[in-house]
Amino acid sequence: MNELCVVDWSISDTQKWLEKEGLSLETRTILCEANRMSGKFFLALTEQDFAMEPISKLILRDRKCLYMAVKLLQRENQNSMISLGLIELPSVSLYTPNNSYLKHNDYSDYCESDFISRPASEDGRSQKLPPEIFKLFISFCYLIFVTWITAFVMVIVHDRVPDMNKYPPLPDIFLDNVPLIPWAFDMCEISGTILLTIWLVVLIFHKHRFILMRRVFALSGTVFLLRCITMLITSLSVPGTHLQCRPKNITSGDVFLFSDIAAKISQAYVIWSGGGLAIQGVRTCGDYMFSGHTVALTMLNFFITEYTPRNLYFLHITTWVMNMFGIFFILAAHEHYSIDVFVAFYITSRLFLYYHTLSNHQGLVQRDYRRTRIWFPLFSFFESSVDGIVPNEYDTPSGIVKNIWCVIKCQLNLLRQFAYDCRNRSSFIGDRDMASTMDFKKTK
Repeated sequence: MNELCVVDWSISDTQKWLEKEGLSLETRTILCEANRMSGKFFLALTEQDFAMEPISKLILRDRKCLYMAVKLLQRENQNSMISLGLIELPSVSLYTPNNSYLKHNDYSDYCESDFISRPASEDGRSQKLPPEIFKLFISFCYLIFVTWITAFVMVIVHDRVPDMNKYPPLPDIFLDNVPLIPWAFDMCEISGTILLTIWLVVLIFHKHRFILMRRVFALSGTVFLLRCITMLITSLSVPGTHLQCRPKNITSGDVFLFSDIAAKISQAYVIWSGGGLAIQGVRTCGDYMFSGHTVALTMLNFFITEYTPRNLYFLHITTWVMNMFGIFFILAAHEHYSIDVFVAFYITSRLFLYYHTLSNHQGLVQRDYRRTRIWFPLFSFFESSVDGIVPNEYDTPSGIVKNIWCVIKCQLNLLRQFAYDCRNRSSFIGDRDMASTMDFKKTK
């Protein structure tokens, strides 16, 4: 019997196996003689079968022994179960709600259901990476919405900035020991512009550019949304006496309410359209905890180093140097406290690493599916179709031109088909109206 495949077990072979597993004669008689159970039928047993007759009528000891024996038999014969169609290869998404193969909330009366990890290549790379442009559009709208909120909050905190005469700059180890460099903040923004240019070049040539853009939009929007909260709840004093910051005198009359809101929206648009950059003429006060410039520098640096080949050491060193020098220039310009840039760097880097750790190792969230959807709703939605590491694969310039031409060609074909359908529809309507007119004349 041991040399036979379970699928080929006869009823007598199955009886011998049940006897070996320690089941009573009565149980063997019920299962094999009364119900004619052979080996392959034991592979087909499910949790529901154990709650139904005749198994539910067995004594508790035999039910427990049978459950453990069947589970072990099924685990050792996964290939046979696949060939019988009892289970399917887990090629669908972990987050598909009706996926019975990976369902997490099914528990039997005896123990938890078994979990089978999603397949991946030997190096952990994802085997299925659909672009999902609609998710990219949602993440882009999310970022635009958050940046508008950020701009409006910056206007509010600018009006609430503490009086410089009453609240002098707070003690700061770096600012107290490093003299003011007037041009340093412009150098910080130039460093950020260079990093942004490098990132755009990476996006142009990367094969999975839609996934990359979706991730940078989602992560940036989340960090800046958190920044809105920290800016609004606590107003720090101005870090440098060279900054011309004055709190706004807020009137209590309702007459000026509408005009005040309109003025705030107008100021928020100026900040939003200028990207919050000083080189674009945007100057704000009160938005100190935490540094938005540090967030942008750090986010660009981490994305460039993550999605470029590991052997580009010079590029990675350059981006890290620009990130660190950008932070130094922020502090040298006395535009932020040291705690502002430290918190910004920590939050941005941790969120980036946590997000990519979860997306690269989906097995980490497999047992905590419900908790993941509650605490990381954006991650659960945006990464539902990614089952591993996004490989750094790139298109050649000719390949990019070819892809663009294919997209344009497809759109032109759709337009031609639409125009052809419109002509056929109009000619059909015309013929129908003509036939109706002729029938009317014949009737008269």
